[in-house]
Amino acid sequence: MSQTLRTIPHHDGYYMPPEWAPHQQTWMIWPERTDNWRLGAKPAQRAFTQVIAAIAQFEPVSVCASADQYFNAVESLGHLKTKHPIRVVEMSTNDAWCRDTGPTFVVNANGGVRGIDWTFNSWGGLEGGLYFPWDLDDQVARKILEIEHCDRYRTDGFVLEGGAIHVDGEGTLLTTEECLLNRNRNPHLDSRTIERVLREYLGIEKILWVPEGIYEDETDGHVDNMVCFVKPGEVLLAWTEDRSDPQYQRCQSALDYLSQATDAKGRKIVVHKLPLPAPIVSSEEESADIDRSYHCKQRLPGSRLAASYVNFYLCNGGLILPAFDDPNDSVAAATLQKLFPNHQVVMVPSREILLGGGNVHCITQQQPSGKN
Repeated sequence: MSQTLRTIPHHDGYYMPPEWAPHQQTWMIWPERTDNWRLGAKPAQRAFTQVIAAIAQFEPVSVCASADQYFNAVESLGHLKTKHPIRVVEMSTNDAWCRDTGPTFVVNANGGVRGIDWTFNSWGGLEGGLYFPWDLDDQVARKILEIEHCDRYRTDGFVLEGGAIHVDGEGTLLTTEECLLNRNRNPHLDSRTIERVLREYLGIEKILWVPEGIYEDETDGHVDNMVCFVKPGEVLLAWTEDRSDPQYQRCQSALDYLSQATDAKGRKIVVHKLPLPAPIVSSEEESADIDRSYHCKQRLPGSRLAASYVNFYLCNGGLILPAFDDPNDSVAAATLQKLFPNHQVVMVPSREILLGGGNVHCITQQQPSGKN
């Protein structure tokens, strides 16, 4: 069994490794919520299956599924021909965003692996949250850590989602002011206090505060949709040249900030631009096929979707990239293959995931390799 620790990760010698560090496995959650996923969540399940199949060519995947969906998930995934195993574990959840509800794993120099269980409030609680209740999702991190026999740090009273942060493994963290300073996360804390908590729990030394994320991102501008590290000292920024697009100024502000920034080691940040797909909106049919509910954000036709190629996922030798049936799909794939020469870029159709509010990175959570 894992235990809940009353100490601080950084004081214990633990830190968050970068996504490109070796993984033991990837964690995901099987989608089923019919007031968020259209047509009984069947198109989303097929899309998740493609992501799972792609990742399992590079590393093992563990998929959490409810009691009602357990055997469906087992049967849907059991026929896949993959290099690495896919495991289905029964777990109750409110939805399928493992990046934000799963644990943030931390490691030490001796190969120890522990997990941080952030307080989760559905991206804003009663002030802009996306569904209610969210109590089952707030238990996901603890359950995963107990399954893996990893000790747990719980941040009662401090709200954070995994998609709100990226680290380079050398002391620098990326986030957005739009998300972490939003009053619907930690209104009782100022930026200095938030920085202190992130340093103590993630073992980082410097935080880069990008002003905003992707336009109409319902997570209040998660950084994993806007900018990420390529390696220490280098970042990849979602980009548009369309001055009429509300996203243009967001990209420009991020570029202005990052171009003047240095990381924890004093290196000047190198910025690579990754073009965005053309704006994507939900159709009448896609919105009509979702159950109506008072407990979940309503999916209205014509809503702009927060599509971005930055929402890719790195696994052991693979880079799983969302595809949008857009001319920039091939541009993004070529750019990322050049920037990550030791990873094989695999594109997966992701519109069905995007319709639910996120993308490939949002539905995955890496567990780093260790000696636990």
